[in-house]
Order: sequence, then C-alpha cells, then structure tokens
Amino acid sequence: MKAQILESFGGPNAFELSEVAKPVPQAGQVLVRVHATSINPLDYQVRRGDYVDYVPLPAITGHDVSGVVEAVGPGVTSFVPGDEVWYTTQIFEGDGSYAEYHVASESIIGKKPASLSHLEAASLTLVGGTVWEALVGRVSLRVGESILIHGGAGGVGHVAIQVAKAIGARVFTTVREANFEFARGLGADVVIDYEQEDYVDAILRETDGHGVDVIFDTIGGDTLTRSPDALAQLGRVVSIVDIAKPQNLIQAWGKNASYHFVFTRQNRGKLDELSALVERGQLRPHVGAVFSLADISSAHALLETPNNGLRGKIAIAVEPSLIP
Repeated sequence: MKAQILESFGGPNAFELSEVAKPVPQAGQVLVRVHATSINPLDYQVRRGDYVDYVPLPAITGHDVSGVVEAVGPGVTSFVPGDEVWYTTQIFEGDGSYAEYHVASESIIGKKPASLSHLEAASLTLVGGTVWEALVGRVSLRVGESILIHGGAGGVGHVAIQVAKAIGARVFTTVREANFEFARGLGADVVIDYEQEDYVDAILRETDGHGVDVIFDTIGGDTLTRSPDALAQLGRVVSIVDIAKPQNLIQAWGKNASYHFVFTRQNRGKLDELSALVERGQLRPHVGAVFSLADISSAHALLETPNNGLRGKIAIAVEPSLIP
C-alpha cells in the first residue's frame, strides 16, 4: 500500500510517499481501507518534532480516518467487511492515517454517519471528539449559559459553535470581519472582530459587565491569560492548547475560576454522540480545502501558514476518486 512516511522531523516536505506492507488485523482489530483523513495542528506539531519522545521514526502519522472495513481480526463482533466507519487513531500509539489502509481496535471505531461524505467525516473525528470532551465532559456546558469560543472560523472553533448551540448556550466567538456571516451561519449569537476590538471589552459590553460562564480556548498564550477578565464569577475555562510556557493565571483567582486542559481520548461513545447531532442536522463539518495523499506536504504548509484565511478543515482524499 502507499503511505506517507516521516523519516525525519522537519518542514512540510519531510514526508516521502512510499510502498509499505499492508497491515494485518490481529485479535480485536479491524482493517480499514482509508478513504479520507484530515490535517490538524497536532499533525504539523508531530511532523516538526514537538513530541520527539513520543513518536519513534520512521513513522506513519495522521489522526483522522473515514473509510470502509476491509477485514476483521478474531473476536471482532461490532463490524463486518463493507461497513463505513470513522474514528481517531490512537494518538502517540501505532501507525497513523496517512496511508491507504489502517488497523485499529474495534473499541475506538464508530459507524460513519450516512449523511456525511468521507471527506466530511474525516474532518470531524478528532476535532469533534475534542470539542465534545471539552464542552460536555469537562466544563459541563448547560442550557442558557454563555460561552466565548476563540477562533470560531477554524477547524475546531466552527465545530465548537455548533455543539454549543446544540446544547442551548448563548455563543460569542472571535473571528475576522470576513468570517462574520460564516460564524453566524453556524449559530453564533455574537461575533467579535478580534482585529478591530479587544475581545474582553466586547464581552463585558455585551453581558452588561458580567462576563461569560465558559471560555473555550483554542489559541493559548495571551488569549488564555486574559480570559479571566472576560469570565463571570465561578466561570470555567477549557483549553485544548499545548501550554509549553508558564502562564500567569492570577486574575482567575479573584473570579474563583476553574481551568480544564483537554488531551482528547479515543472512544466510540463520543463518536456516537457526534453522529446523533449530525443526523439531527445540528452539526456538519466545513471542508475548506482538499488535497490528495501524494500532496500532503502542501496541506501541511497551508495549515501551518499564519492567517491563511482557511475556514473549517483541510481534508485529504486518500481515495483518488474523492478529489474534486
């Protein structure tokens, strides 16, 4: 099978398209013919060597899969060949999804929502699972609460807006002016042009000085340290960002704020919850660009470029017929 191999850590051109042996499913495992995957910030962080202690080389990286079951190992009871499935690969464990085939434990695989294409499904597994774990599993966002979602036009943010609206929250988000209608179309109640106005000032104005109940941080740094200024008393902050540098969170003390940090864990339960939202028409990923498996370096370069203007996710069409 063809796979993109990372022989050494480096820039977007570090990948090499190679022929490797097709994996064989062992007990409890499923062999999936990968139709699509996608690119996340985690993918380029792995590629450039941010996690050298966790990624032995050479490696097949990549974390999203949408595809079709090709074969099952002994003891598998949930799937049969021909099933359409989606899942996030085990992060920092085994091979990833930049390949024509992938094997995974049946415990982390879900049935792909019928209404999503493979490109859409592969764009939702990791970001959707992360958002679900953050908003439902950690901060328990409730009906009628308010939430600020940083980066609402991005791969994670555009999913977070939809999930927060499905829960019944009032959603504030930061985007550029060019993405106002996109964010409103996803369900955002208040959009803030972060290039023209300080988000703390905007939140305090819109909430009569009370602040929001929850802040969902996808950026880190200054965005994380200043978040307490936009929080209500007893507010909660949940961040999905790798915090490499010490953060001064003293302002959170006066708000009796709680902080949560999410490194998502794979399981079928989250996929089934996301699937229910998809089938009710409350959640749909936006695919902003599509690349082939052979051109994965260009996909990495685009996502890693600051202010790239991209909306939603970059999908990778591993099955050539899916390329637009």
